[in-house]
Amino acid sequence: MMMGKQHKVQAEDLYRFRWIQEPVADPNGQRIVYVNRQVNDKRTGYDLQLRIMQADGSDERQFTAGSSDRAPAWSPDGQRIAFLRLHDKKTQVWIIPANSGEATVATSLPEGVSAFQWSPDGNHLLLTAEQEQDTEETTDHSKQADDSDKLEALIVDRITYKSDSGGLWNGRREHLYVYHVETGKGEWITSGAYDVHAAVWSHDGQQIAFAAHMPADDEADPDFALTSDLYSIRIDGSGLTCWTNNQYELASLSWSPDGRQIAFIASDESYHNATLLRLYGLSLHDGSITCLCDDAELMITNVLVGDTGIGANARPIYSKDSKHIYVQSSAEGTVRLLQLAADGSGHTVLLDGQRNIHYFTPLHNGTFAIVSASPLQPGELFLADPATGTETQLTHANDELLAELLLSTPQELHLTSVDGHPLQAWLMPPVDVEYSADHKVPAVLEIHGGPHMMYGFTFVLEFQLLCSQGYAVIFTNPRGSHGYGQTFVNACRGDYGGGDYRDLMTVTDYVLEHTDWIDPQRIGVTGGSYGGFMTNWIVGQTDRFKAAVTQRSISNWVSFYGVSDIGFYFTEDQIGGNPWDKLEQLWKHSPLAYAGNVKTPILILHGEKDLRCPIEQAEQWFTALKRLGVKTRLVRFPEANHELSRSGHPQLRIQRLQQIIGWFEHYLR
Repeated sequence: MMMGKQHKVQAEDLYRFRWIQEPVADPNGQRIVYVNRQVNDKRTGYDLQLRIMQADGSDERQFTAGSSDRAPAWSPDGQRIAFLRLHDKKTQVWIIPANSGEATVATSLPEGVSAFQWSPDGNHLLLTAEQEQDTEETTDHSKQADDSDKLEALIVDRITYKSDSGGLWNGRREHLYVYHVETGKGEWITSGAYDVHAAVWSHDGQQIAFAAHMPADDEADPDFALTSDLYSIRIDGSGLTCWTNNQYELASLSWSPDGRQIAFIASDESYHNATLLRLYGLSLHDGSITCLCDDAELMITNVLVGDTGIGANARPIYSKDSKHIYVQSSAEGTVRLLQLAADGSGHTVLLDGQRNIHYFTPLHNGTFAIVSASPLQPGELFLADPATGTETQLTHANDELLAELLLSTPQELHLTSVDGHPLQAWLMPPVDVEYSADHKVPAVLEIHGGPHMMYGFTFVLEFQLLCSQGYAVIFTNPRGSHGYGQTFVNACRGDYGGGDYRDLMTVTDYVLEHTDWIDPQRIGVTGGSYGGFMTNWIVGQTDRFKAAVTQRSISNWVSFYGVSDIGFYFTEDQIGGNPWDKLEQLWKHSPLAYAGNVKTPILILHGEKDLRCPIEQAEQWFTALKRLGVKTRLVRFPEANHELSRSGHPQLRIQRLQQIIGWFEHYLR
């Protein structure tokens, strides 16, 4: 029944949510600054501003007035806060006094700044930024900025000349720049035909560690390398040292406060794209590297899928005494906060529960500020004390909106696949409708992307919207998903549409067998990316689903190989070959090969600028189905890339949700 002002979730509720991101505590753990993100008043994008509060949640207020302020960082003395702001089409570092005053721009690099970090003494900023290259590497449309009427051909020599997040390569590389805060001067300390990432200062401020793949003299094409190495360099650009030997794909780094160790999150590529990320420690005394994960099944980092685009912590964090390292870990639909011993002797789960810990920042006396989300709220800031188990909510950004919404609570299910794998799944009942054996309701099977990601205990607006429209929602983590160990996540490689498909059908069967209020004749299916591939695959294998919505999908592995920004290595790794050596293998796993079997009405949603799963994948699928007389429709979203559902244009996100609801309404009612 409706209660007070409560109403069913609508797509337009997206405009009212606020997302809490990137909380950072001051050096004394007394104050917290964070990013508040929300749809702007014109509904054309997102406003990002900094807010500040005491660590107990008091005196919470807006701190900056910009519309694109992010990545806050306290100076080591706690007197200033630096952050990134987009201004005049370039992102630079701005600095604002922590107590009062106006923000002023600090840097003025020609191509802007992508990341930064204070030096331990607060006198310098380490910048990661694009640098013009004096090499033979080709660039693209750079001359158009000087002459808008002049057209320039794009000459491509690199295989990695495009990315879904960045578009076409602009000819510049990411390098390190040391900037002196007081003088405003600085210098590049790295350069060359490679990109630098994950840079951090040493404890004494005299060195910098970073990750990069520097091409060897005899390396035919470094763009084919998927690994990077760990380097250190002095702040004057001398003393470059490589600590690894092409062993890892590094994600992030931290230098211990005592200066003895560098911790890094990385994949050793033992299972290629399906390898669990682990935490490693580099001893600067003897150069030895130790895996600090005492449990081989730990997946370090956050891979829990939602549609809020809220983000997660970027790197591991040391305790002040250098004895422990704090990281997130994904397991069985949850994201936990772990404490790992820096000597590799063990780990402790500090914070867990049926939730998604997006961010954490240590405060004092063993407490943490965390951004935690659940299936019933999209993320708020909490003060958590692992020792006592007490938690206090510090922000209430969405309390008013959530109090108005009728939400569905997922019911957790545990079952076994046809070949004995344990499976975890969830069922969300519809809200504000009668459902029983005499009043059955339709249901929608949701399939996540990746495939090496994970569904679980987090807020998903799309799921809540479907439940508000009278549908039950079924979701699960089939083999190939993270959260259940290395063997499970590796199990779909080379077998797309095999065991993973059987897992999804097993879950669907289980729900129907154990739930008498779902109409088996009115089941729909949807998913994006890998979930879109699987949606396409399913309708080519069975007619049991009465409607389907495929999103940013893959239909043809043969062409995907040459058009996706990751196609050349992802296809070889996940499907097992390339078009000239393994054409039959790629075609065997392509939904397009089974288009003649499709009877299910299917809606195709795709972004025009998706370079991860380019729109030609949707066009091939649409053309084949139309030619075969299948009921289908193609919806193309202008200017949208692969991230449309999570962080795309707000109005297009609403239209996407409305298209999904409209299709299922037509074919499942």
